[in-house]
This record gives sequence, C-alpha cells and structure tokens, in this order.
Amino acid sequence: MKLREIKEILDCEILFGEENLEEEVSSACGCDLMSDVLAFAQVGSLLLTGLINIQSVRTTYIANSKAIVYVRGKRPDEETVHLAKEKGIPLMSTKLRLYDACGKLYLKGLRNASEEAKLTSARKEIV
Repeated sequence: MKLREIKEILDCEILFGEENLEEEVSSACGCDLMSDVLAFAQVGSLLLTGLINIQSVRTTYIANSKAIVYVRGKRPDEETVHLAKEKGIPLMSTKLRLYDACGKLYLKGLRNASEEAKLTSARKEIV
C-alpha cells in the first residue's frame, strides 16, 4: 500500500516526507513498545505509535521500517523531526486512536507485520 493511500485512509497530516508518498509499505506494526517493534516489524513496514520521542525514529531506522504514523493527533518535537529528515523517514500524524488506525488499514488490505512474516515463510516453504 502506498503512503499516499495511508494518508487518505487515516486522514493524516504530513509532518515530513511529502515527496515520499508514492513509496510502498509491505505491512504495519502498531505499538508503543519499541522493543516490540524490533521483535515484530518487517523490513518496509509502517510503524503506528503514540510514542513521539526520538526513539520512535531511531527504532524505525534500525528496523528498516518505511515510515511512522503518530496516533491520537500527537506530534514529535523538533529534534525527532530533524532525525527523521536526516534518516529519510516520512512522518505523519492522525487523530485516530492506535486501535482504530490499525483497523482501518487492515480493512483496506494492509496486513500486520507478524502475519506478513508468516506468509513470507509459508511462500518460501512452497518454493
């Protein structure tokens, strides 16, 4: 799913990365514990979180995730936005709660990162 579609589905405000809206994400990971992101996120996934500190960007970068959507209308501070620009990680904000945002994306076909990992593993077994 393209970031542009995600922006529209979640009625997001773009905080950084307008030029990256044609990029695709493969799955989504919704949580506030960055250790869970490292455990479950897949390369190219989207992070949805209410955690707005700089760790959200650092974790997204380490996990090779594609972008961050901050939920409940939250906005990160300048230091966090600066790091996202430096790392090329698009940032968006939605007024939706985490549960609702994840549900809307799921209904539109974007799967969770854990589910996508299982499908990828199953495909490898078939081939």
